[in-house]
Amino acid sequence: MARLEMQKADDHIGRREFGRRLGVMGLAGVLPLELPRSRWPGLETGVDPGGGHGMGIGASPGAGPGAGSRPDTSSRPGASSRPPDATDSGIDVARARRETPGCSRVAHFNNAGAALPPQPVLDALLRHLQEEADVGGYEAADAAAAQRQSTYQAIARLLGCAPDEIALVENATRGWDMAFYSLRFRPGERILTSAAEYASNYIAYLQVARQTGAVIEVIPNDEHGQICLDSLEGSLAKGGVGLVGLTHVPTNGGLVNPAEEVGRLTRAAGVPYLLDACQSVGQWPVDVDAIGCDMLSVTGRKFLRGPRATGFLYVRRSMMERMEPPLLDLHAAEWVALDRFEIHPTARRFENWEQYVAGHIALGVAVEYAMHWGMEAIRRRVTTLAETLRTALSDVPGVTVRDLGRERCGIVSFTVEGMEPARIRDTLRRRRFNVSVTSLSSTRLDMEARGIQSMVRASVHYYNTEEEVEELVSHVTEMSAGALGT
Repeated sequence: MARLEMQKADDHIGRREFGRRLGVMGLAGVLPLELPRSRWPGLETGVDPGGGHGMGIGASPGAGPGAGSRPDTSSRPGASSRPPDATDSGIDVARARRETPGCSRVAHFNNAGAALPPQPVLDALLRHLQEEADVGGYEAADAAAAQRQSTYQAIARLLGCAPDEIALVENATRGWDMAFYSLRFRPGERILTSAAEYASNYIAYLQVARQTGAVIEVIPNDEHGQICLDSLEGSLAKGGVGLVGLTHVPTNGGLVNPAEEVGRLTRAAGVPYLLDACQSVGQWPVDVDAIGCDMLSVTGRKFLRGPRATGFLYVRRSMMERMEPPLLDLHAAEWVALDRFEIHPTARRFENWEQYVAGHIALGVAVEYAMHWGMEAIRRRVTTLAETLRTALSDVPGVTVRDLGRERCGIVSFTVEGMEPARIRDTLRRRRFNVSVTSLSSTRLDMEARGIQSMVRASVHYYNTEEEVEELVSHVTEMSAGALGT
């Protein structure tokens, strides 16, 4: 339908003029063309119903990275408000499902892998790809400059930072790597991390420790399974710490590490703090000033519901001056003389010239879409669904729920006695229920200590329904009964 409308526009006013009349720069310009504007609260006025400023029709995209000051974070997007058509839970689930094409085909419990994108994100992606096919990639990128800058601004509002503190990258791991490998470690200097650290991060620690003589120290868990704050404080007090690297939400369960408390300790000790927020942003409100992290990495494809091969890195402006990226090109630096270059003064230094333009535009739309629901409303919905799932699974004979933490999110990990997690995943997939498997190799410190080789990972999002949760539990119950021979 959207493509048909675009073709009609071509016949009369041309693609570019049609796009201009829709207000292409920002969320209003990438809505499904057949959807009435009233279904997208706040877009006509450019006001985010969650408390921030949306990119509505006629809204200015601003000057982009490097141009703005840090926004007022006293009323973060989604902190206290919700869309006017929302239910008491804060999310209009029926509307969210209407705007998510995949909901009509699968029951998707793999949001910690890659969530189902909403229609506006899909439209934004395909529209720019079509423009590249019609006029050329460079030319399409130039015409979409305002939309690309809007992505920086949307992410800045989401995190409570300035646009020039954001770098657009291919994924969370590339962003994390660009931050970590920009730091310099001395022999004997300690890198502090937790037992929940992700494999890619820990491999980087091992490599740098081998190259520089730095020492990795794993802070033990407390009785809840989260990083022990007393142990961290004691280790920081000894001095000689070059970095605290923490995974906010691990890939293998519902644990939410106490990121803000860790931030208070690192600030007091004057130690850089790198937070892997790959699994938290999109399902959990994240404010970089409240957390106190100096660097933070995020992917687009998970709970933010953006395209694959997109992500972003936040680096605090005061921290940037101490960091030289391990890789530079003519985008991240300028060749100013035959024997001299100058590194870009903003977070653009962590980017490279060739970028996924369509994906980054669609990522901005995904961020705006999340903020229009409100991050606190999303958190409430996701945690409620996840606790419902945990409680129900815990009552199934032969099923063990494996989640740790005093505070838990939308990821639910479990095992079934007598059944390999991969077999459970494959059986559910044939029934159009998507879950994933998390294995020891992804979080070796944690899973080796617990003696677990692999687990089923079911991760909910706000568009999942209570009925889907109930049906998922029913399928697991049937499989568990078969494995137990009951």
